Amino acid sequence: MTGGVVRSSSRADWVRGFQDQLGAGTFVGRVLDPAAGGASPVRIDADGVHDLSRTFATMRTITELDDPASSVRNGSGERLCSVEELVENSWHDDARPERPRLLCPFDLHAIKAAGVTFVTSMIERVIEERALGDMASAAAVRKALAGLVDGTLASLRPGSPEAAEVRRVLIAEGLWSQYLEVGIGPDAEIFTKSPVLASLGYGAEVGILGSSAWNNPEPEMVIAVSSSGRPVGASLGNDVNLRDIEGRSALLLPRAKDNNASSAIGPWIRLFDDAYGVDDAASAIIALTVTGADDFVLEAHAHISEISRSIPDLVGQLVGSHHQYPDGAALFLGTPFAPVKDRDAVGAGFTHHVGDIVTIATPSIGALTNQVNHSENCPPWRYGLHDFMTDLARRGLLSPAPNGASHDHADVH
Repeated sequence: MTGGVVRSSSRADWVRGFQDQLGAGTFVGRVLDPAAGGASPVRIDADGVHDLSRTFATMRTITELDDPASSVRNGSGERLCSVEELVENSWHDDARPERPRLLCPFDLHAIKAAGVTFVTSMIERVIEERALGDMASAAAVRKALAGLVDGTLASLRPGSPEAAEVRRVLIAEGLWSQYLEVGIGPDAEIFTKSPVLASLGYGAEVGILGSSAWNNPEPEMVIAVSSSGRPVGASLGNDVNLRDIEGRSALLLPRAKDNNASSAIGPWIRLFDDAYGVDDAASAIIALTVTGADDFVLEAHAHISEISRSIPDLVGQLVGSHHQYPDGAALFLGTPFAPVKDRDAVGAGFTHHVGDIVTIATPSIGALTNQVNHSENCPPWRYGLHDFMTDLARRGLLSPAPNGASHDHADVH
């Protein structure tokens, strides 16, 4: 595919402006290293990309540490390449197979997503529902619901008595929606975005179904969560969404959200430390750029601080006595973006074209860039947990639990 492709030299330009962050923060990622024969956790800093696999066989190992950032900074490993070289080699149709390339920075973690956590996207979900997934009807529905986006709704704290009163009024007026329920009600929408190991990294093709006529990127902050429910780092993600399919029925959410190549995370994880923590992630500004072969350009930015539920609240609704994730999780926080810029015709709104280049960026973490293709034409997902464990064993990276610790067999499901 050549339409809309930005050459690799310009794709790596942002890395040169990212050196100060690489020097100040603690960054970890995963690379496919042909020389090692598999995926390796790496430390990414101003000096380059360093293989950590002999100390930490998996990213799950790192996110379970008491102090992941300190442990990674003190870890040693072979230097594989410069950061610029890694980024340049990670673009799907430019990659040199003998060189390392970026993967999704999560491996054994469950890939989960929170939905309807920003007022803008909440209203767009209501529009999808009322338009029954018909993009042509969306503009009229959006105009009819314009009065719903006001200061009262935007300032409501989900689950509060004030939110309960708004809920009562909306039901009485026949304006209630399942999306408003999870947007301002007590329970967050949290769903499984992708199977373990199925998410893609920087430079890979992201997929939309060929049957979908109304779809968009969903740029999001992604939080690395330990098995104990502790946020340990942040990354960027594209929760690719098929608006026409979800709009037909919320029960089609798995079909709209979980398809081949529909989840991208990267370019790496910034671990929380004294220089960067949960509050910094919560105050980030994320930029979205979409460029197409048709000369279409969409540029937007959004503030994570406008989220209706805090990061600790969402993590608490994910992990607790009600649900456990022994290998930790990657949690998409929900998107503040709902692109509606007209593309193909006046009033038609936005939808992807094959070949679109999507870049999601924030100064403290970097940039996640991918190219859009149909899911059916993206490389199929064939590398699963069996292959991953086989590769780790072949490389001699599997070892007993520290200090001989083991799980009680009664815990085995």
